[in-house]
Amino acid sequence: MSSSFFIKTKENPKFAKKGKNTAGTKRKGDVDPTGKSKVRAKKPSSKYNEEISSDSETERPTAPKKSQSTEQIEYEETPQEKKLRLAKLYLEQLKEEEENKAEEASFETDLIAGRLQEEVLEQKGKLQRLIAKDLIPPDPSEIRMFRGHKLPITCLVISSDDKYIFSAAKDCSIIKWDVKCGKKLHTIPGGRKGTEDRHVGHTSHILCMAISSDGKYLATGDMNSLIMIWEAETCKHLYKFTGHKGPVSGVSFRKGTHDLYSASHDRSIKVWNVDENAYVETLFGHQDSITGLDSLSRERCVTAGGRDGTVRVWKIAEESQLVFHGHDGSIDCIQLINEEHMITGADDGSVCLWSVNKKKPLSTVKQAHGCHGDAGLEQPHWVVSVAALQNSDTVASGSHNSQVTVWKCGQNYRGLEPVFSVPVCGFVNSLKFSSSGQFLVAGVGQEHRLGRWWRLKEAKNGIYVIPLKRKPSNPEEAKVAE
Repeated sequence: MSSSFFIKTKENPKFAKKGKNTAGTKRKGDVDPTGKSKVRAKKPSSKYNEEISSDSETERPTAPKKSQSTEQIEYEETPQEKKLRLAKLYLEQLKEEEENKAEEASFETDLIAGRLQEEVLEQKGKLQRLIAKDLIPPDPSEIRMFRGHKLPITCLVISSDDKYIFSAAKDCSIIKWDVKCGKKLHTIPGGRKGTEDRHVGHTSHILCMAISSDGKYLATGDMNSLIMIWEAETCKHLYKFTGHKGPVSGVSFRKGTHDLYSASHDRSIKVWNVDENAYVETLFGHQDSITGLDSLSRERCVTAGGRDGTVRVWKIAEESQLVFHGHDGSIDCIQLINEEHMITGADDGSVCLWSVNKKKPLSTVKQAHGCHGDAGLEQPHWVVSVAALQNSDTVASGSHNSQVTVWKCGQNYRGLEPVFSVPVCGFVNSLKFSSSGQFLVAGVGQEHRLGRWWRLKEAKNGIYVIPLKRKPSNPEEAKVAE
């Protein structure tokens, strides 16, 4: 190696101590850094003095150099070896990716299987999510109130994404609210009686409303037998449906479609196609004014028959109906929990749970909201509204005793247990759960939505947004909640 024939100018202290005839040996005449003369050692032969040969280097310890050379040999790989190493690395990466994909696919398969199972149970009406046991009463300070209507709230709905509330009242107006901030986004003013020809909107009390599951259409029904169709996003008026001969007391969109069902005091059910702006058919059967209506995904709807004392399930395609009996008074409100079960409320103060497969209620709670009046002459507070959190065990009822009560349904919907009550001031004319189950909305007024038999002067017309709080799932969450 040519580098080994150069004279080294700097000694390595490590090697200087070893070997007798190295350049590091002290020689006579050398000066110490302290200024003293150094004793020069015996001069070695000129051969060693003049140059450092490769042979002399091998005589000295050269472990570090050999190690360095070994390292170079280890890291110098041929192109073929490099290709082989990269190929192995690539195969390992592919194997890891495939394993990760397999895990994700397994998770997705389980998730899809779970969803499909839920959908099957939902279609069969057997899906019952157990939520009520974890609910706790909200703090009064957490309950918000939206005010904007001049007269009692009669009905309301919540958009499927839980962002908006639509409310209507006896002042014939419709208001669209932002749930998060509580602000009015749109107001459709009501008109005076006799201005129907020139006013775009309602000119009489609005009794019911519904929103399509995709949030496209809003439908409202009034005392003048009219049904108005609105564009939910902009509140623009689209169509007017006429045909009922009495006040329209209930409207509902079939879930996943734009088919609309309507009920009236004229004792009929009508079916409409909103996309086509068309009337489809009329169904008859009730012997008195229909007071409530609801529907889900199936081509059927359920109705409350008021003073005829019946609940009916209408199978639209088969043009048939099922009749159920159970309450002692006028059945004023109805709501489907799932495709097979429903809840009703009546002016006899009772709340009933039903299955479409049984003619009698599965469970009845009498005097669900207590009684009022002098001793011996007590009368139950009638149930004005009911609501259900779909496919769960949680329902709610409202009365004129200034209370909203949340109930837990028993297993297979046999039995009702109160979970908690929330004070509100006035007639609870309408109740709706949000789709997420995060809150419950109550439309409250000084009067019942259908009449003026009784006026609560101390009540305020407004919308209560009630949060549905859940128990902490672990002790740490409980400490944070405290």
